Amino acid sequence: MRHISLFVNTSKPKAVELSKNLINWLEEKDFKVVNSVAVEDLKMGEFNLDGSAEMAICLGGDGTLLSVARKLAPLNIPILGINVGHVGFLTEIELKDLYRDLEFLKTGRFFLDKRMMIEAYVNRNDKVLSNFLALNDVVVTKGPFARLIRIKATSNYSYIDTYPADGLIVSTPTGSTAYSLSAGGPIVSPNMELLILTPICPHTLQNRSIIVSKDDIIKVQVFAEHQEIMLTIDGQEGYKLMPYDEVIIKKSKYYTNLIRIKNRSFYDLLRKKLKESDGRSI
Repeated sequence: MRHISLFVNTSKPKAVELSKNLINWLEEKDFKVVNSVAVEDLKMGEFNLDGSAEMAICLGGDGTLLSVARKLAPLNIPILGINVGHVGFLTEIELKDLYRDLEFLKTGRFFLDKRMMIEAYVNRNDKVLSNFLALNDVVVTKGPFARLIRIKATSNYSYIDTYPADGLIVSTPTGSTAYSLSAGGPIVSPNMELLILTPICPHTLQNRSIIVSKDDIIKVQVFAEHQEIMLTIDGQEGYKLMPYDEVIIKKSKYYTNLIRIKNRSFYDLLRKKLKESDGRSI
């Protein structure tokens, strides 16, 4: 894989500066950077991906990689994340190790980490209005007003529960260390394939996270007296829902393929990143 698309989070000056040096380094090592894309343009759909691209490199944090993953998964292009952010569960290379680790890329000493994705469809009056692809999670949540909503959830037409809550997170194993974790959901190894349902601030002591099969089709219906209801995708895309809308969520046929260079376990990374995020030393 010698043809590379470079994705840069241009809101981070360090990423912009690094991109210039990185392009020079890659070309000196006989790679070809076929295009360089600002992630802001990617989010707005204002980009053209060169058809010869065989892999992608992202300069940013996990948020940057999530944006790129949703676009590239249908094209089956693997992604290498370089962390220019803070806590990174998805990115592979830290800045201090950048060029040393990239030497492994040159010699082909890397492997692909295959991550399950999910897709969501918005139904209104039996009509599909929109559809989305997510690597981390799909979230139905109330708007800015301090009024709860009721969310009815079913799995394969079997009733699960109706949650009086601020929202409901449907997460992949990859997303178990994101919003779902902060809402009290379980941490799940990302090499598993399953769905996690976690209510947000449930107004009862009985509601807890539920783990269901990757083959289950989840239907979420919203009941509310107001119209400030949102569907969010990976915390980055938003879609306004109306009362009684249905959101259908299921495992996608697409996967995100992450390029891995370091032979480290998920648990080593988890321990390191969680301690970094709460300010403790290892």
